[in-house]
Amino acid sequence: MAGSCHAEPGSGIVRRQVICKPLMRIAYVTPYQGTTLIKRRPIVGNRSMSNRIKIELIAQLLQANGHDIEVFSHGEVDGPEFRFYPEFQEPEPFHPQIPVYYISALPIRRLYGLWASLRMRMLLKRRHRVSPFDVIIIFNFKPPQRTSARYGFRRGIPVILEYEDDVFRNLAGEPETVLKKRFHRQAYRRIMAGVSGCIAVSPYLLSQVAPGLPTLMLRGVVGDDVLDASERLRQRKKDIVLFAGTHNKLNGVEELITAWRSMALPDWQLHVTGYGDMTDSLRQMAADSSGIVFHGLVSRAELVDLMGSAKICISPQLVSKTLGDQFPFKVIEYLAAGAHVVMTPMGSLEREIEEGITYMADNLPETIVSTLQCVVEEQRYTRTAERAVHRRYGSKAVSEALNHLLNEVTGRMQNNIARPVVAQ
Repeated sequence: MAGSCHAEPGSGIVRRQVICKPLMRIAYVTPYQGTTLIKRRPIVGNRSMSNRIKIELIAQLLQANGHDIEVFSHGEVDGPEFRFYPEFQEPEPFHPQIPVYYISALPIRRLYGLWASLRMRMLLKRRHRVSPFDVIIIFNFKPPQRTSARYGFRRGIPVILEYEDDVFRNLAGEPETVLKKRFHRQAYRRIMAGVSGCIAVSPYLLSQVAPGLPTLMLRGVVGDDVLDASERLRQRKKDIVLFAGTHNKLNGVEELITAWRSMALPDWQLHVTGYGDMTDSLRQMAADSSGIVFHGLVSRAELVDLMGSAKICISPQLVSKTLGDQFPFKVIEYLAAGAHVVMTPMGSLEREIEEGITYMADNLPETIVSTLQCVVEEQRYTRTAERAVHRRYGSKAVSEALNHLLNEVTGRMQNNIARPVVAQ
């Protein structure tokens, strides 16, 4: 695992570039959706730009620290259909030294999960034979991730769980009761009992893994492009409220449109980016309303400029019954871009970061109206927290935290192997 490195200038979301013999070989098993996958498979309904950016940032930071990263993705399609999608390697990777591999997809009902699990295990095994992995990171608990974790357990490879969404509750934060879900919960608990470390977006999610494990609470990662926009656009903020995200019930964009139609905020505009199964109905709702601008799916550069230009960014998600079971990655980016954030509660945050947030008790349209009017009338949008977010979630801080976690996980594994077993 040892190596020697030297740095050289680079470009992109993470600038620091390290050329070295890899310190560790890392398999990163994710729901990544790269440029070519989007062209080849129907994934509009489940597309997640925030997951894509977070995966890219973490992978680049690990690579910049001297590790050899390979990204594996199941490339899940929108829904069941009788069609076969072949596996391939991303020809347009987000980084020239980080290959991205997609398993084949057979989205036939009752077969899809089994097929994805088998194909991911075969791909991981094949790449492990080429050059053994030192660590496997799994992003949440889809069947391919669970299979990858079990492969790591059998091979003695430490597995780190990157935990983003609570698997024991539904989107509203209510416990799952269906028999099938109960079966899955047992599988989740077995995986959690075997992982060697955990990265999660909240203390609540971290509390679900075994006590004493190396952990990292990581609500987000701020790319250098967001830091640049924060500096470049600080004095050119516009009277804009920005929503960025998937158009679904959970994210509260329907309530936001309803609220805006009844609001009186002269000269202010609501800008909406993203896409989802509600997009067409939302456009119809907003057709007779002035001041609502739909951007659709935008490039990363366009989104960053919008975040840097907006005085207010909003995250009107449905309030979970278990506060803190998740935390939207985009909120960290909103704050880092220098916007004031209006959001529903998602657990406690660091005090200096909460300076840039106004909370809503719920995402009812009337609550959104009263909150936004208050923020504008009292000019609360001048209260921001970008400096605190940059210090805590900027690339340097996250890079150091990831390296510390990796060293702790692999160090423990080596100590356990070296320690002799004493008969009781």
